[in-house]
Amino acid sequence: MVAKTGSMAKAAKQLNLTPQSISGQLGELESSLKLKLLSRAGRNLELTESGTRILRYADEIFSIGEELLAAVKDQQQTKSLAFRVGIADSVSKSIAYRLIAPALKLSVPMRLVCREGQLSELLADLAVHRLDLIIADRPVPSNLSVRSYSHLLGQSPLAVFGTRALIDKLTVKTFPTMLDRAPFLLPGEDFAVRVALNQWFARHAIRPLIVGEFDDSALMKAFGQASAGFFAAPSAIAKDVCEQYRVQQLGIVDSVTVHVFAISTERRIKHPAVLAMESVARSDVFL
Repeated sequence: MVAKTGSMAKAAKQLNLTPQSISGQLGELESSLKLKLLSRAGRNLELTESGTRILRYADEIFSIGEELLAAVKDQQQTKSLAFRVGIADSVSKSIAYRLIAPALKLSVPMRLVCREGQLSELLADLAVHRLDLIIADRPVPSNLSVRSYSHLLGQSPLAVFGTRALIDKLTVKTFPTMLDRAPFLLPGEDFAVRVALNQWFARHAIRPLIVGEFDDSALMKAFGQASAGFFAAPSAIAKDVCEQYRVQQLGIVDSVTVHVFAISTERRIKHPAVLAMESVARSDVFL
């Protein structure tokens, strides 16, 4: 409250406490953490760099506490099974949706929580059990000391897509030669297929004009829909990509395969939602 109001006196009024009481508690907290949390700026108090970082954790602690109280009051909510999924930025959102959606149709009431981010950040949350599962395009990197297991859900060849407007501008209509000197949208460095795609270009003597690089696959497709350039996506979702972004599939990128993994702390999957994901991956998504 001191951080929000900028004053001991204002915080004391908000909390119905004396300024001396708040000052004493802050002093004990700083002594315990061995960090300076607040500094004076004129007549006001403002957070130090350490204080800003600590406040984010404090907000999260209070948020979790409120969730706990809400869960206790709501008997129906306590009966539901939480399913906390981390989705790596490099994973197609269409694939992620098709994998996760069956979890909401189980006989056991399910409360789905989805988090998106870089794989390293999601693995940190998995290690402290903030996540039940991570969907990624690669297994756990060997240089990370996180106790986890990678389960292959499926794989799909990579395909290239583009709008009719872009295709009409090409003088060469044969794939993949048509991509030489053509505008292309490249996936970011965090994508597992990035290196393999560049090697495929070199192997076929193709030098596309790279007009953009994207860490978010959905944003890359949105630019592709606007005819900014051709782009690559898993052929397993070709129908969805063509319908949603109004593009056409030009061809398959031979020898480049997209893999999708479920990363968990369990060697053997037991969570019913993850079992449902494995089933739909085999029977539908990567059939």
